[in-house]
Amino acid sequence: MTGAVKIYFIVFGVLTIVGGIIGYVSKGSVPSIVAGSISGILLLAAAFLLPQHHTAGLVLALIVSLLLAAQFVPKFFATWKMMPAGMMSILSVLGIVAAVVSWLRK
Repeated sequence: MTGAVKIYFIVFGVLTIVGGIIGYVSKGSVPSIVAGSISGILLLAAAFLLPQHHTAGLVLALIVSLLLAAQFVPKFFATWKMMPAGMMSILSVLGIVAAVVSWLRK
């Protein structure tokens, strides 16, 4: 289970960084690149913490996923736009579920 969760958070982290870059390139949004980079790096750090420091990795991934969900889920329901709010909402909620399920199975 840890291997699949690790891969998920690596993919989630990379997509978050890429999304921040796309937001900066397409709209000139500095907050997008800063927030996307920080969130993505934290998700990557969480993924690489999982094998040796399972609890710390899950806590970090859960906190970042919760913060991203708090940002993007309301935005998605307000706009119904899949990019970026819908995609980030789905990824964030899946991140929360993955962290909680992995925590319960450890």
